[in-house]
Amino acid sequence: MTYDLLIRSGTIVDGLGGEPYVGDVAVHDGVIAAVGAVDGDAAREIDATGLLVTPGFVDLHTHYDGQAIWSDRLTPSSAHGVTTAVMGNCGVGFAPCRKEDHEVLVDVMAGVEDIPGVVMTDGLPWTWESFPEYMDALDAGKRDIDVAVYLPHSPLRVYVMGQRGADRAPATAQDLAKMRALAKEAIEIGALGFASSRLAIHKTESGAQIPSYDAARGEIEEIARGVVDGGGGLLQFVPDIPAGGYQPVLQTVFDVAEEVGLPVTFTLVVANTGEPTWPDAITMVEKANSRATAGSVVTAQLLPRPIGLIIGLQLTANPFVLYPSYREIAHLPLAERVAEMRKPEVRARILADKPGDGHPILYVAQAWDWIFPLDDDPQYEPDPSTSIGARARARGVSPMEEAYDRLLDNEGQAMLLVATSNLENNSLDTVGQLLHREDVVLGLGDGGAHYGMICDASYSTFFLAHWARDRKSGQFTVAEAIRELTSVPARVAGLGDRGRIATGYKADLNIIDHAALRLHKPVITYDLPAGGRRLDQSAEGYIATLVSGQIIAENGVPTPARPGKLVRGRKPAPVSG
Repeated sequence: MTYDLLIRSGTIVDGLGGEPYVGDVAVHDGVIAAVGAVDGDAAREIDATGLLVTPGFVDLHTHYDGQAIWSDRLTPSSAHGVTTAVMGNCGVGFAPCRKEDHEVLVDVMAGVEDIPGVVMTDGLPWTWESFPEYMDALDAGKRDIDVAVYLPHSPLRVYVMGQRGADRAPATAQDLAKMRALAKEAIEIGALGFASSRLAIHKTESGAQIPSYDAARGEIEEIARGVVDGGGGLLQFVPDIPAGGYQPVLQTVFDVAEEVGLPVTFTLVVANTGEPTWPDAITMVEKANSRATAGSVVTAQLLPRPIGLIIGLQLTANPFVLYPSYREIAHLPLAERVAEMRKPEVRARILADKPGDGHPILYVAQAWDWIFPLDDDPQYEPDPSTSIGARARARGVSPMEEAYDRLLDNEGQAMLLVATSNLENNSLDTVGQLLHREDVVLGLGDGGAHYGMICDASYSTFFLAHWARDRKSGQFTVAEAIRELTSVPARVAGLGDRGRIATGYKADLNIIDHAALRLHKPVITYDLPAGGRRLDQSAEGYIATLVSGQIIAENGVPTPARPGKLVRGRKPAPVSG
């Protein structure tokens, strides 16, 4: 037989955790046609001797809702082996939305996801109003990887209730009936499920709580029933973790899910300090799953490295961004600002100042013992002795002075990592223990959001390099790591046609030089609409990434291929697989 592509003599990692083995993978018409010792020819052959051949990665938590409209490349994710990205997380997005509510949703996304308003107003054509029309807009676009979408709660609420929804007024019986009907419609035309958030720091750019923040149990239940009416799907939820642990709101969602028979996936974090709250969450998950029917299983999503921010003089946040004395010069071009900051009198004035009002997330830029330099070899499990606090103590200066000086490194282009969570006991040990659990899955990379503060969409590369190669304790085998990046998230999302190397499965594949896998330092680019700024991050070690059998990147260089599609609805596993 003649195939479209034949990958020869690679170390096949099947995605299910099976022992890797050397063999061939043949691709025809976008699917895996043969695996093992394959006879035949192909339009192209790739020699993968000594390289891993894996399924494409599935990222459960992204925010490419806008970028998937204005761009044909979903980077950083597609540069890190991701071939399917799930959007609409945290209950925020751009549909459904009436024309008069465009500014409301822009305000939400600018505040919650750090996407500049001008990027959205210039980058989005707003050719849709309903959620089905937005799905059609996605379907019409060309992009490098596949996308799937949740129905987001905040746009739904505003669409049904108008300003009352934005103001978080209680929903009436009529409102609830409309939400249920629209949820049913969304599932029927291909939404993977429904997403919502109760996180207190999820605020609009104008400072208000997001529309979904304190939605009542009855509202969650009616929307969930709409999901059931439409054929079922996944409930994604962000609890208000800093405001008092995972009870009782998360329990309410678990109870609703159990009652209607739907699975749930939610955000889990491990606090750096204080009384741990994650054990309570795990206990809740265990109890929920012990009672679960076939349709209602709970999973916690956890990032395999610290959740945090990247700060610097060119980015959204730095330790002085709320200081009036710094704001006086913040508008200056970088070189001029650096020159000003190096003046002794300016330095003294800024260091003696006090912060003004601003978004709550900006205040974490002074968590001195959890702020670390981020250099050309970025460390995401950093040595505590390298923190700004520790460096300041060693120098005999204040942490503010040390931070000020480090921000001026590299002519003001220095970046610092603020590790806000996941470093319990100054290590990732707890994170590793949790990720070995079947009810905890990888997620929270946030690709497509937090453009000026976060670049965690590269977590797949970090996980495979750090946890399955470099780390000496709590390590994952390569087979285990690939399973966590492929078949596990595919299963959670309900996408049974991918995440595995077997005949009949979608030919989303990676060819990886595991020994050479390396993350580069994040860089600032200005490739968003209206010249908007974002953080991007690349890697070495990806020899090729394929989507539907087409190579979208080779040796870190993107190709012209744009085979990515909108995934409409859950997918069964191939019969032949």
